[in-house]
Amino acid sequence: MEFYARTQELQLLKQLKEQTVDTARMTVLTGRRRVGKTKLALEFARDHKHLYFFIAKKSEKLLCEEFLAEIKKQFSVPVIGEIRSFKDVFALLLQLAETEQFTLILDEFQEFYTINSAVYSEVQHLWDLGKDKTHLNLICIGSVYSLINKIFQNSKEPLFGRADRIISLKPFSITTLNQILADHTFQQPETLFEWYVLTGGMPKYIDSLISNSDGTLTDMLKFMVSEYSPFLLEGKNVLIEEFGKEYGTYFSILELISRGKTSRGEIESLMEKNIGGYLSRLENDYNIISRVRPINAKPNARLVKYCIKDHFLKFWFRFIHRNWSAVETGNFSYIRQIISRDFQTYCGRILEQFFHDLFAASGKYNQLGTYWEKKNLNEIDLVAINDIEKNIVMAEIKMNKKRIKLNKLKEKSKKLLASYPDYEPQWLALGFEDIS
Repeated sequence: MEFYARTQELQLLKQLKEQTVDTARMTVLTGRRRVGKTKLALEFARDHKHLYFFIAKKSEKLLCEEFLAEIKKQFSVPVIGEIRSFKDVFALLLQLAETEQFTLILDEFQEFYTINSAVYSEVQHLWDLGKDKTHLNLICIGSVYSLINKIFQNSKEPLFGRADRIISLKPFSITTLNQILADHTFQQPETLFEWYVLTGGMPKYIDSLISNSDGTLTDMLKFMVSEYSPFLLEGKNVLIEEFGKEYGTYFSILELISRGKTSRGEIESLMEKNIGGYLSRLENDYNIISRVRPINAKPNARLVKYCIKDHFLKFWFRFIHRNWSAVETGNFSYIRQIISRDFQTYCGRILEQFFHDLFAASGKYNQLGTYWEKKNLNEIDLVAINDIEKNIVMAEIKMNKKRIKLNKLKEKSKKLLASYPDYEPQWLALGFEDIS
């Protein structure tokens, strides 16, 4: 698949490179696996001199041998003796950057934690000594959110405060996804929504489905849920390294959230254990779930629900992880039957998020969320507020728009509107046919 979007990120990377005429620059490129971090970095660097180092899980000595071989391809390097440590490799690169401007990409930078955690202190020391007299454009890429966050944003870590920019790469927007599908002649609104549900805009998944399916929902599911499909193990591949030995508990929580058990009380009653710490880490350390409150609720309000941010992971936990016994026995047709049976209901909540994303992309609203009262009464799927123009939009969202009754929506919004007495209200019924 060709390179799409990322215009803002490419422009920022270009600006930082231009600044290395005067001094070195350090950029952190983060985001979950499959979001396209490496592709972005290489796309940016392809037109100028650069080195790309992948930090594989192997001994530091072997890594240094690989790195030196790459350095010698592009530079005349008088290496005396044997270089066995990354500290010496980095010192050499800083020395080369005193007279030449180039980009160094360190991919999976967090892996030094298991190879030699002293590397971060060593890099910090060399960076502080050499930054102002070199022209190095350093890009550090990381996929394990908790570790990259710790390395660069924990005040107790040596590289805290050293990054000039931290770029958190997000999945493709609905607009970009629509453009990709149009380029491959998948232009129906229902197709756009189905790809949104299954991929969440993740570039790697989009590329895989374009290459291995005809773009229809039936054919995509046939590929995704079949023997040897790369999607079957994807949830584990993405998350087990993050969670470590307690991944079973985290997976159970995420499966329950994917099934609609979105409150702490519901999850704890089913798991029969206190999960407050797990929810906090899933939200703050791993950035996998988000806490949702009614749009006008106070920050400490107890009306809290949880949702999985990533649409693919939501799908994976709901249909693949939940039916793992069928995966292990190779009964993929059974899983596809389950998906066929439940997909319409499952998509209802995703359609709400779809419209949330569309409203957010419009740039018209400074507040966007949902609303409900105690015991989930008077729930409103979408509330969008413009505090400058003083208008408020309330929408009911269903796959079958005919089931929506605007009079009922107006009745449910009375208490909410009491908090916005001077605002112009608008009530909308939104359904699958409104996607276009």
